[in-house]
Amino acid sequence: MRTHIVWDWNGTLLDDMSAVVGASNAAFATVGGAPLSLEQYRANYEIPIPRFYHRVLGFQPSGAQWEALDAAFQERYAELAVECGLTDGVAELLAGWAAEGRTQSLLSMYQHERLVPVVERFGIQSHFLRVDGRTGPSHGQKAASLVRHLAALADRVDPARTVLIGDAADDALAALEAGAHAVLYTGGSHVRANLEPVGVPVVDTLAEAVDLARTLVR
Repeated sequence: MRTHIVWDWNGTLLDDMSAVVGASNAAFATVGGAPLSLEQYRANYEIPIPRFYHRVLGFQPSGAQWEALDAAFQERYAELAVECGLTDGVAELLAGWAAEGRTQSLLSMYQHERLVPVVERFGIQSHFLRVDGRTGPSHGQKAASLVRHLAALADRVDPARTVLIGDAADDALAALEAGAHAVLYTGGSHVRANLEPVGVPVVDTLAEAVDLARTLVR
């Protein structure tokens, strides 16, 4: 088996940080929270999301508050995300990786039934062996989803020869738990200083990430 890439979606293939921050600020407003700038968001962001909300709001939201926060985020994100495009160079990177005879798939914590139409709208779905979005609660972590994703691809993909490319520390932690490699991209939800302590390669462009994927697995 050749090297396989599992791509993250939000903040990685999709350049949607403006929508994420705008939706987060709409959510914070429901409980009296102050808005964040993009820089403040990226410096404070972490997964699981309830821990991030606790950090920026200064209190732990109740169950009812969490539901209100999540509903406000999802509604505003859906409005803002229609203006977002793919990260520069994504179409070429996906096509180039496929042209080398290598495989790739997409795993996101964005709701599955919303993810699939967006991927199709960009016309890139044919590059992926599989596209999986979130089917459970919106505040979970990625490790279990990655294990299921790779299990579904077991006839074509070896986790030990897989590289997950994402923008969050949680992506790398998921990869390590699943027995895969990871490369983290600084153009999304985290600043570099919050990615480097995870101990996997950190890059500033997706082209660098793909180049590293070629060398991480021999």
